[in-house]
Amino acid sequence: MKTLAWDVDDVLNSLMSVWFEEFITNSQREIKISYDKLSENPPLKLLGITLKQYHVSLDEFRLSGRYERLEPNGEILNWFNVYGHCCRHLALTAVPLAAAPISSAWVLKHFGKWIRTFHFVPSKRSEEAIPVYDRSKVDFIDRHGNIDILIDDNFEHIEQAAQIGLQGILITQPWNAGKMDMSDNLAYLTRAIVN
Repeated sequence: MKTLAWDVDDVLNSLMSVWFEEFITNSQREIKISYDKLSENPPLKLLGITLKQYHVSLDEFRLSGRYERLEPNGEILNWFNVYGHCCRHLALTAVPLAAAPISSAWVLKHFGKWIRTFHFVPSKRSEEAIPVYDRSKVDFIDRHGNIDILIDDNFEHIEQAAQIGLQGILITQPWNAGKMDMSDNLAYLTRAIVN
């Protein structure tokens, strides 16, 4: 039975889309870009903000109770209902330590029938002094072993996974080089787990 590692934000949910729309609505500056035109993540240059400002805004969103109200990706949830029993699943995300309990609760609430373990590589925040065990998701995967496929929206993570011989599926988002829509991604994933 294969083991799949699922990224959480912008794969199992649409965090960036919801955060972005709120940011645009609440911004004091005029921003003339739509979500589907985001060519980078984080969208610092596009929004004219610093990395610290981005982290503060995103973390405030996560810690305010709005993250818990994010809806799961319906197509992926439907896929789990049909094929979830065919594999083992784990969540593997990059999130700041303060938001990890919120993210893990969200995953277990919506996908806990299949995803039984939650793992995270802490996103660095200047105010947090925590030990570093893994510097990236691929460091975790390489140390963990027994993971067959990484599903992620970050092209770099997919490339790094390929370098250690791990199959990756890039979930298309405006900021990455993905060319398949969600139904094609899930069809590809289905073929990968049944062969």
